Amino acid sequence: MEAIQKDPKLESKGTSLWGELRKALTGTEADYTQISLGKAVFLLSVPMVLELVMESAFAVVDIYFVGALGPSAVAAVGLTETYLFLLYSLAIGLSTAVTAIIARRIGEGDKEQAGIAAVQSVFLSILVSLPFAIFGVWFAKDLLLLMGGDPWVVEHGSRYTQWIFGGNIVIMLLFGLNAVFRGAGDAAIAMRVLWISNGLNMILDPIFIFGFGPVPAMGIEGAAIATNIGRGVGVLVQFYLLLKGGKHIRVLRSQISIHWKIISDIVRTSLGGIGQTIIGMTSWIFLVRIISEFGSEAVAGATIALRIMMFTLMPSWGMSNAVATLVGQNLGAGRPDRAERSVWIVGVWNMVFLIGVSICYFIFRESLMSIFTEDAKVISIGSEWLGIVSFSYFVYAWWMVSVQAFNGAGDTTTPTLINLVFFWILQIPFAYVLAKVLSYGYSGVFWASMITETSVGLFTLWLFRKGGWKTTKV
Repeated sequence: MEAIQKDPKLESKGTSLWGELRKALTGTEADYTQISLGKAVFLLSVPMVLELVMESAFAVVDIYFVGALGPSAVAAVGLTETYLFLLYSLAIGLSTAVTAIIARRIGEGDKEQAGIAAVQSVFLSILVSLPFAIFGVWFAKDLLLLMGGDPWVVEHGSRYTQWIFGGNIVIMLLFGLNAVFRGAGDAAIAMRVLWISNGLNMILDPIFIFGFGPVPAMGIEGAAIATNIGRGVGVLVQFYLLLKGGKHIRVLRSQISIHWKIISDIVRTSLGGIGQTIIGMTSWIFLVRIISEFGSEAVAGATIALRIMMFTLMPSWGMSNAVATLVGQNLGAGRPDRAERSVWIVGVWNMVFLIGVSICYFIFRESLMSIFTEDAKVISIGSEWLGIVSFSYFVYAWWMVSVQAFNGAGDTTTPTLINLVFFWILQIPFAYVLAKVLSYGYSGVFWASMITETSVGLFTLWLFRKGGWKTTKV
């Protein structure tokens, strides 16, 4: 599987695992189109995994502090995030495109064009954020009222909504610039930025919400201000590092100008990434709607099980994200066979990891559920889903890396069409038939989810092997 000759100039002599881990965390100037693929995967995936773990930790800590203000405060956050769904879809889609384009330019050895593309991602992020800022600030109360918010949510929660939407530019820039660093191979920088941003947010949250010293208690509004400050500092760090120059990319002041052709390329490539996110999120909404027919315990069990799945999948997503960079850079370097081998290597690593997760699910599923609830019915329902999904994770591992291979190559349309067919056209009706028509209840939804996700994994892997993604131009 690893047939490429290693360059002794690029391989450190007698390096230990600890030495490689230190490089992964601090960054390295290694050429990912030349060093051994196993080492390249390690150096890229470690910081990407830690970046996602911090993002998960921030979400938990943030809602913990807001929860102390009462259910209405939590509802205000939840309703605001419902509207932010479209913004996140745009941010993720644009990030997918930016990573693919930057990786391709770096692989081609054209760092000047990579820097120019990075600048265009900044302009595009600002452009996209403006309508959300204007609309959210002016219509915050109307948006919360439309979603059924109670009087407290509408009156007090609207300040949270205004701050979040008004400062949404930092969300777009944080996503976009970290995509630049990941595409260039500076995954350690993207990791450190997220740690700084979210770490600061965690510190400021209780200070701004409950007050401390000269800082008055601002309640839920303080949570939004803390979030904006944390993310804003992260963006400032990104700008500083981008102008100073990372290990693989630097923006020169002479490159700061608008190039509409590159912006249109980013937009065109991002459409598929946006579609993937929207399809995935909305399909889950439909499944939850079906599950809700069987009571609040079913919804609670499914929700907790999903949170457990998402947290344990973070290392897998980190490894899979490394595929996007490796595929993009190696295609740019004219080495499609090496790009393909990187996918197989990461796929094996990912499969081994998720088989281990599956075993833990199967053996400890009830214990995992009991961490979050004492309700016996909720534990039973959630543990049933964990048990069912454990049969499919070894295939799901290959779906994750195959999708990122397409995205890294710049072919975001193919995964979007695959998701459309399997998650909308097949999964939702199949779940409804099993649950309602054949009377399998919520168990039918779980089995439908497992069967369709196994099928989409096998189909995506088959399509990847055909190799059409190797000819994608970005």
